Amino acid sequence: TVDAFALCFKSSNSCVLRGGKEAFNTNKYLSSLIRQTLESFNINPDFLTFIDKTERQAIEHLIKMDKYIDLLIPRGGESLITFISKNATVPVIQHYKGLCHLYIDDSASIDMALNIAYNAKVQRPSVCNAIETLLVHKNIASEFLPALAKKFENIVELRGCENTLKILPNIKQATQEDWQTEYLDYILSIKIVDSTDQAIEHINEYGSKHSEAIVTQNYTNAEDFLNKVDAACVYVNASTRFSDGGEFGFGAEIGISTSKLHARGPMALEELTTYKYKIRGNGQIRS
Repeated sequence: TVDAFALCFKSSNSCVLRGGKEAFNTNKYLSSLIRQTLESFNINPDFLTFIDKTERQAIEHLIKMDKYIDLLIPRGGESLITFISKNATVPVIQHYKGLCHLYIDDSASIDMALNIAYNAKVQRPSVCNAIETLLVHKNIASEFLPALAKKFENIVELRGCENTLKILPNIKQATQEDWQTEYLDYILSIKIVDSTDQAIEHINEYGSKHSEAIVTQNYTNAEDFLNKVDAACVYVNASTRFSDGGEFGFGAEIGISTSKLHARGPMALEELTTYKYKIRGNGQIRS
């Protein structure tokens, strides 16, 4: 709440906040503190408006106020973002779900891959930049997957494709639904792939265009992954958990856009501004 207002205020935007019912009292209190602070500095407190209604009708009305509102940035569940995107007449930046992948190439360092996989899944599994699916090249799977299972034992539930089950027979079998699921929990689906291109194809089919990563020592595969994966943030030999405005050096963030225009990735001050062309002349006319 405070970060969202601070970014809007710093970029000369007024801000309308409408939080979820679970945090209603907290948001109401924080909004009152912000308004009091503005007044104490002789600044119009209406730079911030807090909507004190939790009914769905309030959203339905707000998202059609294109005469007064320039941009909507919905934060929340997939159903909320989908509803707003389909029904709004105001432009929407989608902070969509984080169905993120980590691909272990056959040239990867096993130790590096294990550490990155652990950080990307276990550090905070309930956030949008945690991985949900692990893709492993077939040439490294027999060495990597048992080490992964040992590291994740009693922490993460693993679900695997048929080829993964041949190496880890005691885990659950992954279904088609698993490749499409943002667990936000200690659950990880695993798929063995034949090549980097197959990994990229899987990511572009099932990913949410949020954050994707490859672990590799092969320059060509790294560049192919960076160039061909369709996502806001694409990593080589680093955890997807870095997709964050603070980690990117932006300070606070107002969201992570999975849209392509006008902003993509972590959004901060620059993404809350627009253009104006100021033309000064001395009588020029167009021929």
